[in-house]
Amino acid sequence: MLVSVIGMATDCSGEDHPVEIDEQLTGFDSSVSDVKAMLDKLISMPRNDQLQKLEPLDQAKLDLMSAYTLNSLFWMYLVTQGINPREHGIKQELERIRTYMNKVKEITDKKSAGRLDKGAAGRFVRNALYNPDDKDPRKKAAAKKAADTAAADTPSAKLSKRS
Repeated sequence: MLVSVIGMATDCSGEDHPVEIDEQLTGFDSSVSDVKAMLDKLISMPRNDQLQKLEPLDQAKLDLMSAYTLNSLFWMYLVTQGINPREHGIKQELERIRTYMNKVKEITDKKSAGRLDKGAAGRFVRNALYNPDDKDPRKKAAAKKAADTAAADTPSAKLSKRS
């Protein structure tokens, strides 16, 4: 085993790392450069200017993203220093930020969810119950009443009837 490690080290072509991880190190260096470029762009603008252009929900997303990014970078720093981040307080901080990120995601999902238009639903039911053979206005009124009752028959209306 020691011979294979020494053999890998001699194939390094003057570098102090094995050839096998050269590709991974190049990818890592590229990723770090991308992160640095994005951070430089964020840091170059005053924070107040960034926040004034955003809606409150987007401000929360930006703050959470910034906190998560900084804590993730600190996590990586701890790993490079030989400290186990799972036993450090940074793990709890990242979990706390994740819970807030999930809350913001729930709010965003609720905001984009479809709403039920009760009036339109009532018209659909009324038109579905419409019979062209019914010329009698009393029958039309009864069909309209049935449609309105069906539209008002929501879970909250059912709960109030049970009480």
